[in-house]
Amino acid sequence: MMFKFIFRAIALLIAVVVAIPVYALFVTWNSAHNPSPRITADVIVIPGAAQLDGKPGEVLQARLEEAVRLFRAQVAPLVITVGSGAPGDRTTEADSGRRWLINKGVPRSAVIALPEGRDTLTQTKAYVKEMRKRKLTSVVIATDPFHCQRAMTMARDLDADPFCAPVPDGPNALSGSTNRYLIREAGAYLAYITLGRRGIHLSDHLG
Repeated sequence: MMFKFIFRAIALLIAVVVAIPVYALFVTWNSAHNPSPRITADVIVIPGAAQLDGKPGEVLQARLEEAVRLFRAQVAPLVITVGSGAPGDRTTEADSGRRWLINKGVPRSAVIALPEGRDTLTQTKAYVKEMRKRKLTSVVIATDPFHCQRAMTMARDLDADPFCAPVPDGPNALSGSTNRYLIREAGAYLAYITLGRRGIHLSDHLG
């Protein structure tokens, strides 16, 4: 009798250990492939990614291009770029993104740069704080497809109303993403919902 109880307990434990990562993989994959449509919002946000001396890297440029498309489609009247710089950088991800957007025709008055954070949670806290100051609630996040679930979850936990606009092009678009990136993002999402919500901040250093 005791053996059966131990066996069932071990089987249940194994099932839970397997089910949780599978759940994280599924919701990360599902958010990437089935984004919630959003016609209008208060603001468009572009999470930071690598830049080189003021020039956005390929990942950041793909996010910026999607933000321009959304702005021109009048999805939102305001765009926020976020992201600090790496040690030794002469500029930040947010500032390089803002300059790129202005050069593409987005009015200066419509772009806010928040040079804070090199990870998703810190950046999310920064832009949600700015939104609160302006009494804004809904946000469209222009980011990589597999980054959508984690980015939206963090924004939602801070009482924002988030939607995701996954980039259609670039190295992290669905056509270019690998299973490794899916697993990485699912792992980061799992780390956030199990540890991050309890105050254990694991930096992901977006790239």
